[in-house]
Amino acid sequence: MQRVASHFAGQGMAARVLRSASWLMIGYGGSQALRLASNLILTRILFPEAFGLMALVTVVTVGLSLFSDVGIGPSIAQNKRGDDPAFLDTAWTIQVIRGFGLWALTALLAWPAAAFYGAPELLVYLPVAGAGLAIAGFNPTRIETAHRHLLAGRVTVLDLGGQVIGLAAMIALALATQSVIALVLGGVIQAAAKLALCHFGLPGAANRFRWEKAAAQELIHFGKWIFLSTAFWFLTSQGDRAILGKFVPLEVLGIYNIGYFLASFPMLLGHAVNQRLMIPVYRDKPAREAPENLRRQRQLRGGLTAAILAMLLAMAWAGPWLVQLLYDDRYVLAGPMIVLIALALAPAVITMTYDQAALAAGDSRGFFVFSAVRACLQTALFLGGVAWFGLAGGIAALGLAMLAAYPVLVRLARRHHVWDPLHDAGYALLTVAAGGAALSWHWPEVAAMAAALGTP
Repeated sequence: MQRVASHFAGQGMAARVLRSASWLMIGYGGSQALRLASNLILTRILFPEAFGLMALVTVVTVGLSLFSDVGIGPSIAQNKRGDDPAFLDTAWTIQVIRGFGLWALTALLAWPAAAFYGAPELLVYLPVAGAGLAIAGFNPTRIETAHRHLLAGRVTVLDLGGQVIGLAAMIALALATQSVIALVLGGVIQAAAKLALCHFGLPGAANRFRWEKAAAQELIHFGKWIFLSTAFWFLTSQGDRAILGKFVPLEVLGIYNIGYFLASFPMLLGHAVNQRLMIPVYRDKPAREAPENLRRQRQLRGGLTAAILAMLLAMAWAGPWLVQLLYDDRYVLAGPMIVLIALALAPAVITMTYDQAALAAGDSRGFFVFSAVRACLQTALFLGGVAWFGLAGGIAALGLAMLAAYPVLVRLARRHHVWDPLHDAGYALLTVAAGGAALSWHWPEVAAMAAALGTP
């Protein structure tokens, strides 16, 4: 134990990486555990259509957030002025302006979204949810500064505290209203709680409104490609639900949303760790500078992939049983959905660390090119899969899109000297073997789900 503890001690890169990764995993694991607990409670209070409506609200709000993301977090993480108060205050000012702009856009899009999806409730729910985006715009840049220096502990605790407050409010409101408005207001309360906790709980000077022209130019120059990249990331992360909302009833969309939440937990955990951890690692220890740096990056990448992929394959094996254990019969179709979704996400998990090397090197353009190619492929394949083969075809398209985009990612990884073909091939073979066995084991449930939710 002393030898293990010694690796976490001190202020060296390895120790900070281990501590930060541990906190990120604890934070994300705790966050998902809280979401699961509240989800189990809320599914017994509300109805499947409620989660379908909330999925549509999330599609619009997340979509707006991604379409307007100028990369404040990555900019602070990689920029040499990432600790300069003038740079941070300018970034915060941009963030606040963006938050109010997003709130206004949710109000403007409420009617078109309600008409497109045939859900008049969105006229009320979207502007209310947009208030949470405006509140989040005031989050202090001390959050990003802590992650820049791989000091994630206090941020994680405060973030979990905000989530506890928000989810408790959500459950109380659901009991009182029996309405989807409880889910929407709970999100706004959670954003306000996180803002208050981080403002008073994080050390350092508070942000103030400031506009330094040089800082703004640096942020905008780096952020323009992040802006475009995250616009395409919307298609990657939310495009499936945006498309399904038009093809399937709200009840089916709600069940899919629950299945995706459970199946994607490992991958989203990996993304949370990857985005916060790998930029500092690539920035401070570039692979091209020393063979030792490359070796340590490969070790870190291999360990991260092994942990996340193991959890993803476990979900593919245990998905139907988990749904039967946790939910009532209304949600039984989520079980085979979990099997397919978990296997479809495996290629993205195996290759997830490469793109952060581009951001660490300031190559936001290369990051954009890969994001755009992957998003376009996924959207086209998912739309075709759902139209021709139903929901099962759409889910399969999620994995096929990542495989089709893999050559573009390899080119980006080679440019920054981080591609590891043995890593990719080894974990791909493991996925084919273990994932194929899981699919074979659950084939009757998967086939039944595919037949029930076939071509629209």
